[in-house]
Amino acid sequence: MDKSNGKVFELSVKQGEPILVPPAEETKKGLYFLSNLDQNIAVIIQTIYCFKSDEKGNDQAGAVMKDALAKVLIPYYPLAGRLTISSEGKLIVDCTGEGGVFVEAEANCTMEEIGDITKPDPVTLGKLVYNIPGAKNILEIPPLVAQVTKFMCGGFVLGLGMNHCMFDGLGAMEFVNSWGETARGLPLTIPPFLDRSILKARDPPKIEFPHHEFAEIGDVSNIIDLYEEEMLYSSFCFGPEKLEQLKKKAMEDGILDKCTTFEALSAFVWRARCKALRLQPDQQTKLLFAVDGRSRFNPPLPRGYFGNGIVLTNSLCTSGELLENPLSFTVGLVQKAVKMVSDSYMRSAIDYFEATRVRPSLSATLLITTWSRLSFHITDFGWGEPVLSGPVTLPEKEVILFLSHGRERKSINILLGLPASAMKIFEELMEI
Repeated sequence: MDKSNGKVFELSVKQGEPILVPPAEETKKGLYFLSNLDQNIAVIIQTIYCFKSDEKGNDQAGAVMKDALAKVLIPYYPLAGRLTISSEGKLIVDCTGEGGVFVEAEANCTMEEIGDITKPDPVTLGKLVYNIPGAKNILEIPPLVAQVTKFMCGGFVLGLGMNHCMFDGLGAMEFVNSWGETARGLPLTIPPFLDRSILKARDPPKIEFPHHEFAEIGDVSNIIDLYEEEMLYSSFCFGPEKLEQLKKKAMEDGILDKCTTFEALSAFVWRARCKALRLQPDQQTKLLFAVDGRSRFNPPLPRGYFGNGIVLTNSLCTSGELLENPLSFTVGLVQKAVKMVSDSYMRSAIDYFEATRVRPSLSATLLITTWSRLSFHITDFGWGEPVLSGPVTLPEKEVILFLSHGRERKSINILLGLPASAMKIFEELMEI
């Protein structure tokens, strides 16, 4: 919903009939193994990519995207299959070759009239991604769903719904960019490496670390009560100067020798969120964030690894400890969590799921996901790079997303949702 010329504007999108786009050639059939790292994050991630009109206009956009999708699904054939549950109780892909779901749609306005898409807006932006009617769980949603919406200005938006169990951010970016290269008649710069058995659990499983990411935290009734309020979504931009100021603040007491932008920003946001949610001082709170393990595995994962190469690392302490200590204390906790991520830590996490089948708990948890190093902004299907790209909504209320922002990609946009009363406090705490 946006206000244009003082009037309330509501986006209206007319969707065509969904069709299935199978691979353009016969592909391998049968069951496709997913790793234990894929099992932990089986949520649908919805993103949009906005392309401005050029001399071609958007008449051919749907046909070009559909044709290129059929071709790119040859090397990426598991995306044309369907999720099922194996006899071991794990998610697995049945490579049926049915194809991705593809929908063409038309909007009643220009792209500019949508308003600000730099913050999640499930009501408006949700119309730009096709949702499978009546789907009750992720097994009833194909791994890849695409919608191409044409706007009256000649631009168009690609809306994608993809299951995180198929790939992490880097893998998703490589797929979307490969689709773009295929649309432009180019060979794939990074073909997918499909064999996920390189991340199989050890036999017998070897659990070497306290995996707090899976741990349930005690009484969280005061947080649950808060979440019964209306959720508000917002975005906060930290430019280069503000980020530098934050790093200086983290190091001003001389306790830390060094501090990265991610460490300072994660610590700052974790503390602010605890304060905004008015957590009791003795309330335990957990920070989870994803670390790209591709280069940390020994040997490193192959280039183009098609799957989740990320592992969740964690830090656990009380709200009182976070808020009564200086920012350097919280940054120190984040640094320890980063340092934990080694080959043995990641193999231990793979084995932990094998032994327990437990998934990470999000109670009293903040889960930070960083997209700031992912180059979704360079995707080109023949209409140039997207003028805007980003998520439609956040997958869980506990998730905060860091996105790169601005022409130079040196600013970071923080996207999050909070109960209405907590958001007001959080906004005040973001002023540094």
